[in-house]
Amino acid sequence: MNFIVIIPSRYESTRFPGKPLADIGGKMMIQRVYEQASKAIEEVWVATDDERIVDAVKSFGGNVVMTSKAHRSGTDRCAEAVLKASEITGKTYDVVINVQGDEPFMQPHEIELITECFIDSPGTEIATLIQPILKNEDIFRPDMVKVILDKEQNATFFSRSPIPHIFGVDESKWLENYPFYGHVGLYAYRNDVLQKLAKLTEGLLEKVESLEQLRWLENGFKIKTNVTDSDNFGIDTPEDLALAIAGGIEKYYI
Repeated sequence: MNFIVIIPSRYESTRFPGKPLADIGGKMMIQRVYEQASKAIEEVWVATDDERIVDAVKSFGGNVVMTSKAHRSGTDRCAEAVLKASEITGKTYDVVINVQGDEPFMQPHEIELITECFIDSPGTEIATLIQPILKNEDIFRPDMVKVILDKEQNATFFSRSPIPHIFGVDESKWLENYPFYGHVGLYAYRNDVLQKLAKLTEGLLEKVESLEQLRWLENGFKIKTNVTDSDNFGIDTPEDLALAIAGGIEKYYI
């Protein structure tokens, strides 16, 4: 089974323009993400729509492809990028792993966990990671996306709302009564499934929750999950980056 990591990376960002080129301990953010992914998977490519990122990736010897500016999601960009990577390398890729370009502290072990979903269950269409919610107050945070699972560890629903509702129990004690899980934004797709996902139109559930993965569930695709305990986080603003650096970055790059 051939795996490939695609890192969608855009220069333009409302809250943090030029984010992929931001310095993190002497290396650009996109380089940090690339190097972390390369520790787990040999074939890593950046997918971008900006020549500045192309030049940056080439400067550290990375693989990069230009993609359309019209893509509305990282998933769509991955679908185009893997086809271009195949044309360049002459290889066929069975599974595409989508690593977000603004998660420089992502751990290689997380990529290994997501590949296990395909190795252990060859019928897996899509995979993602989840983590146990450890603080009761996090259940009620809209930015902490909750996940409901079936007995086979497939996700049956994602929501920004606190799900499931624990009937008849005070909200302060919900975590004592149910093992809540939060979603970690790392995806992998069988290549043939990815090409189908890129052709889907926005669904109503996706629109109201602002969660792309609900489009896939609405259209009958299954999402396998695996559990991680890694405590990483994305960088959305310059303030996020400053806080991360102030807290010490060495522990992430051992």
